Amino acid sequence: QVQLVESGGGLVQAGGSLRLSCAASGSTFSTYAMGWFRQAPGKGREFVAAINWSGSSTYYTDSVKGRFTISRDNVKNMVHLQMNSLNPEDTAVYCCAARRAAYGSRIGFEYVYWGQGTQVTVSS
Repeated sequence: QVQLVESGGGLVQAGGSLRLSCAASGSTFSTYAMGWFRQAPGKGREFVAAINWSGSSTYYTDSVKGRFTISRDNVKNMVHLQMNSLNPEDTAVYCCAARRAAYGSRIGFEYVYWGQGTQVTVSS
């Protein structure tokens, strides 16, 4: 069982930065791949980024490549999403998720644990 709690969301102007964090409970955190997903108002859930169990492999959706960076700390049981050059299209609730596998996936239903989410609002 893994419990996930996100933090770090907020209101930021276009061009600004935010760093999201996801704290995970449980001693088996390093055995899970982790992902970040987002859901904007009136839209479906969208894959943002994923990282493998060791942190050596990351992948991103095209719209955030070069702007967002996912990382993890297996000692502190944390996953982070550094978001730079934010624009209003990035406004959404951001959730972290854990996949019981070595590598992440772009497919939401392959993740077994989800956090409640943190709101990110980017003003123009």
